[in-house]
Amino acid sequence: MSSDPLVLDPRAGDTPLLRAWIALQQALALAPQQASQALSECGGDPIAALRHCCPGRPPDARAVESALNALRGARARLLPLGSTGYPWRLAQLPDPAPLLWVIGEVEALWAPAVAIVGSRAASAYGLRTAGRLAAELADAGLVIVSGLARGIDAAAHTGALEAGGRTVAVQACGPDRVYPWAHRRLAERIAASGALIGELPPGTPPRRPHFPLRNRLITGLCPALIVVEARERSGSLVSARHALSQGADVFAVPGPIDAATSLGSNRLLRDGAWPVLECADVLDVLGSSSPAPAAPTPARAGSGHGEVLAALERAPAGPDELAIALGRTPESLAPALLELELEGRIARDRDGRFRRVA
Repeated sequence: MSSDPLVLDPRAGDTPLLRAWIALQQALALAPQQASQALSECGGDPIAALRHCCPGRPPDARAVESALNALRGARARLLPLGSTGYPWRLAQLPDPAPLLWVIGEVEALWAPAVAIVGSRAASAYGLRTAGRLAAELADAGLVIVSGLARGIDAAAHTGALEAGGRTVAVQACGPDRVYPWAHRRLAERIAASGALIGELPPGTPPRRPHFPLRNRLITGLCPALIVVEARERSGSLVSARHALSQGADVFAVPGPIDAATSLGSNRLLRDGAWPVLECADVLDVLGSSSPAPAAPTPARAGSGHGEVLAALERAPAGPDELAIALGRTPESLAPALLELELEGRIARDRDGRFRRVA
């Protein structure tokens, strides 16, 4: 891109670049893999990517203007794919969102996090356990990520807030809506000390196809997923599959073997998920007692190219391996990795490891 803002704020001004990102989101939010591929081929330029994907179809100026007004009203800020403000874990997905909206603290997306999900029709045991785990993990310095749904999600968000911690809610609708509407007060509390995020443009209602997209963002933000309760056919099990494919650790809370709400989570345990009996079980696996890394700053953009290329000359490596080898944090390396990938100098293998191309 010609410029590399940490965050785009619609309330701070109106630019052709801002409008181009909004137009790209409106056109391709439901086709993130196509959008990210086009951005990669077009050097991260949203105008060129839009022309590449939608030739002969200019952006709808009225729709862009309406979206701008809605974003301002929601006090949402934007993170374009390829900017140094974009969460590095989400940038590693095979289908990263071309544009994320954020209401609240953008910095919450850069901190160590764990996802907690489960049944909407949760038992009292599940709600109590989700709230306790969220509170203890938040007290240990982790951001709690979930989907604002009824049941386990809401209990996890609430537990983190009551512990004085931060929590992130990923939405399957536009930034000018809250789903479910009954949780609008909870959403306000989350935005005040954490963040609401999503990838769908303003005006988008929650629909069934949007929730798998939301789930990949929930798990993509975190190195670990905790399933508290899940039925045999549950969206939480879809999230577990997302987490495994993204290289995250999957945990599950044991439940009664004759309870329908625990059938799916117990099967995760049978199939190899880490059991969670207390907060320490998660922290021991993650080694998450270390302090959160500093948020990225514009000064880091473009830095570290030489050392990254030199390290990949020796052998392919994932972001965490590179960070250890170079004595850096994965967050601080993310801008260099993104820029080198956009330039075609490195590429990702199917296992998520980077290799040098040129």
